[in-house]
Amino acid sequence: MSALEQWLPATVIVFTLISLVLLLLPASYGPDLDAPSAGGKRGVRVQILVLGDIGRSPRMQYHALSIAKHGGLVDLIGYHDSELHPRITSSSTITVHPVFPIPALFKTKDNRLFLLFGPLKVLCQIWSLWLILGYKTRPAKWMLVQNHPFVQASRFYERTISRSATAHFTVTDAMARVLRQDYGITRSIMSLHDRPAPDFCLLNDSQRLRFLRRLKVTAPYIDEIEKGKLKLLVSSTSWTPDEDFNLLLEALVKYSELAMHSHPHLPRIVVIVTGKGPQRTEFLTKIAMLEAEDKLEMVVIKTAWLTIEDYASLLGAADLGICLHMSSSGVDLPMKVVDMFGAGLPVVGWSRYASWPELVTEGVNGRGFGSVADLQAILVDLLGGDKSQMQALKAGAIREGKRKWDDEWDLVAGKLFEFDARLAAVPGRVMTINHMG
Repeated sequence: MSALEQWLPATVIVFTLISLVLLLLPASYGPDLDAPSAGGKRGVRVQILVLGDIGRSPRMQYHALSIAKHGGLVDLIGYHDSELHPRITSSSTITVHPVFPIPALFKTKDNRLFLLFGPLKVLCQIWSLWLILGYKTRPAKWMLVQNHPFVQASRFYERTISRSATAHFTVTDAMARVLRQDYGITRSIMSLHDRPAPDFCLLNDSQRLRFLRRLKVTAPYIDEIEKGKLKLLVSSTSWTPDEDFNLLLEALVKYSELAMHSHPHLPRIVVIVTGKGPQRTEFLTKIAMLEAEDKLEMVVIKTAWLTIEDYASLLGAADLGICLHMSSSGVDLPMKVVDMFGAGLPVVGWSRYASWPELVTEGVNGRGFGSVADLQAILVDLLGGDKSQMQALKAGAIREGKRKWDDEWDLVAGKLFEFDARLAAVPGRVMTINHMG
């Protein structure tokens, strides 16, 4: 047998394996992919990567809706654990690709096992993203990646990988300054401030009362609300350590004590806390203890998990919004405040971080506090004082809420995706946008 005959089988096997690898490699982006599809749809394809639960990331859902509104085709990628916006699920140009859930075997609270299971969870996530980005979605011109601001893992990402991004969106000017000064990122940083979606709007008196009668959590109090004897406060939360609800409870206990004794003119209040998360059970236990001790006689606290439509209506029906977001980074802003302004709801919020003034103007559309005593004093002042203060704050909230999400998006992100001739002129190049917030 000649040497050629000896090597021939091995050569065939090697070339077969190489061919298989080449055939199985993910396709790359080309300008021809933006041409009309068989279904007649036209537009640039964009992949949006959510590092978490898509349903708990309204900001990234709004990006998807805005891109689709402008004719883009969107692949929305992330965990699908919560309800999505109805316009996402009904859109023919937005496709949701759920990341594979972490196997139950790897979920443990035992710190000793974390060193073993932690890396395995990361490998599972990488494999899931590889399959989705490489094979389940078509190549895209743009990839929009959500990055949580300045948590430990994100710091490494910002200092290394994100430098290759085509552009960076930040939700505040303060965050943009940090990227430039502390991370040395100079490439195209744009502040894209959050604005309310069109779902959040004003309710007239009849709409307000009709909704409150229908909503199970508020229906028992409708007579008091209609007579002005009870004020409705709303707070939204994901029940994480970023929000100190003990602060709110202490302030409400002090308010109730004042209303029962030295300030009898103060109205009774009902506080609706919406959302779900890990600390909800602990919060409910504390409420039950305070009620058993008669420390909340002038305060009713209820929790609720609402649809997007009902949540928007609740904000429009409330008298005052409360935000306990403390901003671990110091430079982000909570979207819940933007939602409240969209519904014409004045806000009282924790204000001891740098970016707070970018969203709330003290005494114009809201009030800021930094302690239990501050919050208690503001509640007494606004709910038991001259009605003109609340009326002025509400007018300011209405003015702030008139500028909607699309108004801001079109001027900033819209130009980058649609109208920036310099970027659009680069054929066959994948553009990556890093979204901080």
